[in-house]
Amino acid sequence: MEKITSFLRVRMSAKDAHYGGNLVDGAHMLHLFGDVVTEVTVKVDGDEGLFVGYDKIEFTAPVYAGDYIEASGEVIKMGSTSRTVELVAKKVIAARPDISASAADFLDEPVVVCKAIGTTVCPKASKRK
Repeated sequence: MEKITSFLRVRMSAKDAHYGGNLVDGAHMLHLFGDVVTEVTVKVDGDEGLFVGYDKIEFTAPVYAGDYIEASGEVIKMGSTSRTVELVAKKVIAARPDISASAADFLDEPVVVCKAIGTTVCPKASKRK
């Protein structure tokens, strides 16, 4: 199977912070995964398809306003209409509010903040590829 991937990088803003200490809720990583899976389905099927669910989700590190997150996905299984995608979100830049309001560090080693396996389906009638 040809390697099929998607990738995006996003800065978490103050409006993304949901909890005290500017902590971003984990559901925001799932929102990013939804965009990654949509791109995968467009690449494969020429249609956005429908994200039908997760088989596994792990939140592994906190995310704060000002952090930069890279979300990526790779198709690991192809059915006739379904695609199973392995998803990873990594923090690549960490906000440093302990130093100043605008300080940040580019991380030498990205920190995995969330991992998941998701399934998307493109109905046969919608497939263009």
